Amino acid sequence: MSETILHIQKVAGIAGSEVYLLSLLPALRERGWDVRLVMLHEREPGAHEFARELSARGVPIDAIPLVGDVDALAFGRLVSLVARTRPLALHTHLVHADFYGQLAGKLAGVPLRISMKHGFNEFRELGSFAFADRAVASLAHANIAISRGLAAYLAEAEGFDESAFHIVHYGIAAGPEPAPYPGGAHLICVGRLIPIKGHILLLRAFAAARREVPELTLDIAGWGPLEPALRALAKELEVDDAVRFLGPVVPVQPAVEQAAIVVLPSLGEGFGMAALEAMERARPVIATQIGGLVDQIRHGETGLLVPAGDPEALAGAIVELVRDPDRAAGMGIAGRRRALDRFAERRSVDRVDILYRALLGDRLPASARS
Repeated sequence: MSETILHIQKVAGIAGSEVYLLSLLPALRERGWDVRLVMLHEREPGAHEFARELSARGVPIDAIPLVGDVDALAFGRLVSLVARTRPLALHTHLVHADFYGQLAGKLAGVPLRISMKHGFNEFRELGSFAFADRAVASLAHANIAISRGLAAYLAEAEGFDESAFHIVHYGIAAGPEPAPYPGGAHLICVGRLIPIKGHILLLRAFAAARREVPELTLDIAGWGPLEPALRALAKELEVDDAVRFLGPVVPVQPAVEQAAIVVLPSLGEGFGMAALEAMERARPVIATQIGGLVDQIRHGETGLLVPAGDPEALAGAIVELVRDPDRAAGMGIAGRRRALDRFAERRSVDRVDILYRALLGDRLPASARS
């Protein structure tokens, strides 16, 4: 049995969970853990970009291509790889890695198997999926959720025991001192252009808010299949002259610093890394009162929370904060303080480190005993 901790994730690009792994895995290696990643992918350019970034940080990576959600050949390759590696522990992330990785780990006899849940998905509310997901989760010795909100959602949607989840939040490192608060009426939304991120709701709220604050502008940073429909909706609402689609923005911090407010209208959010990135840059956040966003944002202190799916409430919050720049600036300062205290990168790494040590017990490798 080797001392390797083998992480597995399906990657399409660099989003919240990938940003987390780019932070977590190198930090664990610095603490003496022999960590490596198996990346499942469908040959997306973003997956190759992620692999380059992770390799540059000194983390060994193996890539296994998939031809679809169910790929027997890829599963066989994964089982073979796990059997050859003989890891001390296997740590899976997201749905594909859970299904492929937990089964492979069980077949290969990996002594410690951990599953980490990262997000909301509409398909989780289907009875057939919920049954299968619980069955796969039962193969793991420990299940992690990235927020208390996500644990509660999984209990409600899939029938998990909420109290059984270990909670490990994402973390963020302190960047340089943020640019001064710009004021004004420029908004930015960061996230993949997919339905659950709530961009349709945002555009309707933006159109309503602009009737009261005509100088409002909005940048939408991200990529995804919904972009053509969102462009059409912006034109239909007659706000296309005030909305810019930026595409993928990496790093996103400079674009965030140019904005007065970061708006996150998600209909489901496991954690919401974009909120943490905005707070670290000392920008106030208006977000929906759901999932991990509630763990991060203190209503009235670091931003404003509104009910999910309510464009009128979102529009009202936008107008309220734009018209009070001193309050918005103060929320940004409080947000940065909270991000670097409550969600510091080292605290997130500490939590995983402590969990590994507790679960491995007498099997703790010599390299990680210091």
